[in-house]
Amino acid sequence: MVSTARNNRYAFAAMLSETLLGFLVLAPIVVLRFPRDARTWGHLFVAALVANAIPYFLFGLGEQTVGSNVAGVLNATTPLWTLLLAFLVGVDRNVTAAKAVGFAVGFLGVVVIFSPWESAAEIASWGGLACLAASASYGLSYVYMGRYLTGRGISPLVLSASQLGAATILLALAMPFAGLDAPEWRWDAVGSLLVLGALGTGIAYVLNYRIIQDEGPTAASVVTYLLPIVAVILGWAVLSEAVTVAILAGVVLVLGGVILSKRTGSGVRSKV
Repeated sequence: MVSTARNNRYAFAAMLSETLLGFLVLAPIVVLRFPRDARTWGHLFVAALVANAIPYFLFGLGEQTVGSNVAGVLNATTPLWTLLLAFLVGVDRNVTAAKAVGFAVGFLGVVVIFSPWESAAEIASWGGLACLAASASYGLSYVYMGRYLTGRGISPLVLSASQLGAATILLALAMPFAGLDAPEWRWDAVGSLLVLGALGTGIAYVLNYRIIQDEGPTAASVVTYLLPIVAVILGWAVLSEAVTVAILAGVVLVLGGVILSKRTGSGVRSKV
């Protein structure tokens, strides 16, 4: 129990550091172009809550008790949550048969890649439910950003820097409740954190906002399906991990699902 609590604190500290690094990368570029109206900042803090603070905490908590394969499959429900929520709130009413099939096939491909058969019981555990709730929060964030932040004349760069700044504040405020144990610094961990903060958070958020703005929240959420493919490629190239027939079949399904989901327009509607 003590070890799990300590791991949670380390994970929380890493999340705060990653978000802060992403903000520090983008802030000097934005300089004096940050939003100045309270309403926009209110939306940014809500977006930071559902896109950063809540899912980061829930995934960090859930992955203490479930395997990475189960967490990966549950994370892949993000596009499904996004599609459902976008339709319900009217952000994307253009849910055609091709798009629905594309989302389903993409999710099936992720399941085949991770193959969580032996760990299926973990999905119904509290850790699995935490990961599922985190994915739902991600889905909500795509819809919220598409409805209240994009399409208002604010560049994706400014929105990304501002949201990461808001997320850093929220995580910093929550840090005392998570614990203040000093982490054990290792050069490889620090290097990984710098890469994740600068590229995986800072630059990736700019691209994310850009896709939401140009294609809509449902199209942007489909990127989640591509993460396992990147993991497979890096695992093969860097760690010499084996690529099985099942994994290749999953990759084909994911790519086919993404292509199907992109065959229709985004149907984006922003609330002014």
